Amino acid sequence: MTWLDIPSGHPFGVAALPYGVFSTPADPHPRTGVAIGDLVIDLPATVRRLAPSLAGAVAGPSLDALLAAGPAVWAELRGLLTTWVTDEVHRSHLVVRDDAIMHLPFTVADYVDFYASEEHATNLGRMFRPDQAPLTPNWKHLPIGYHGRAGTVVVSGTDITRPSGQRRSPDGEITFGPSRRLDIEAELGYVVGAGSVLGEPVELGAFDRHVFGVCLVNDWSARDIQAWEYVPLGPFLGKSFATSISPWILPLAALDHARVGPPERTVPLLPYLDDEKAQPWGFDIRLEIRLNGHVVSQPSFAGMYWTGAQMLAHMTANGASLRTGDLFASGTISGGSPGCLIELSWNGTKPVRLADGSERTFLADGDEVVISATAPGPDGSVIGLGSVAGRVRSPLAE
Repeated sequence: MTWLDIPSGHPFGVAALPYGVFSTPADPHPRTGVAIGDLVIDLPATVRRLAPSLAGAVAGPSLDALLAAGPAVWAELRGLLTTWVTDEVHRSHLVVRDDAIMHLPFTVADYVDFYASEEHATNLGRMFRPDQAPLTPNWKHLPIGYHGRAGTVVVSGTDITRPSGQRRSPDGEITFGPSRRLDIEAELGYVVGAGSVLGEPVELGAFDRHVFGVCLVNDWSARDIQAWEYVPLGPFLGKSFATSISPWILPLAALDHARVGPPERTVPLLPYLDDEKAQPWGFDIRLEIRLNGHVVSQPSFAGMYWTGAQMLAHMTANGASLRTGDLFASGTISGGSPGCLIELSWNGTKPVRLADGSERTFLADGDEVVISATAPGPDGSVIGLGSVAGRVRSPLAE
């Protein structure tokens, strides 16, 4: 219950309380905030009045200080926020969310993208290696990933300029120009708060001591550029031009009721990845992908083969350290329904028909993609992760 006028079932109810960074036309200075219903709690103003000892953790134009503060502060602040929104005596400084201008919520330190969906990896294997086993021999032994470009991670609502690069035609001609096979990848991102020491791997059981929360990710992909360049070192220009994230970071604690076990492991795992007796870090998160307002897919995260805890353990198994603001993403979520156009159109051979009668194999200039998600909360409630949106802009547009 809350003293605020929040409709029953609102995805940003009392059990969610995601963090972001916002400004308003009246006050253009970015500051931290917490979404509650259709409102935003002005966190610095509220904390200065109700919990001044935590003022330093929420100060500044980003969530960086809060992320670095660590799990004890995260838990303390979330507990206080829950009290403030359920007891009218603790009235907060509130802003109407429609008046909030959202900013990139944290400074992205490093970015790693994984390939954790068995359905997605299998489908792409069938497309590109039809005479071989769909999964590569290493796929079920370790979470495959690549190190991406942190500097081009952008907040939801940022236009995405169609990238250019080298392409190879079916007859072998090499040309340079705008991608003709621009795609989306619906993913879940994990935001690292507390860092780690160089040379000391992070074990599975330490996942929630380092990861602050999750966000939605669209890891835009130029399939034609990627196909020509990725051998032998992996994705480069076909991925590095832009990665969009949702403006609200949902704390891990908000997903307690959405936690599920991963699917059955069909290959024995090495001890550092073996989570059979560990806490389950799968999530029952349901996504929806809209292209120009039309729902084209509704993937489920629940069946992802590799969990965030396993991704983190593998990412640091060689002694690589974590930094506050590191972002790592799940890779395309294709459980039950594809999370990208290359699967939906089966590599461009089966156009996707939209409700307005138009068809797509890949994205056209002017197309807008919106990815949203929800998860189950306590007592039958719904937890929202917000949405991540982006519109494709022609490379010739001013």
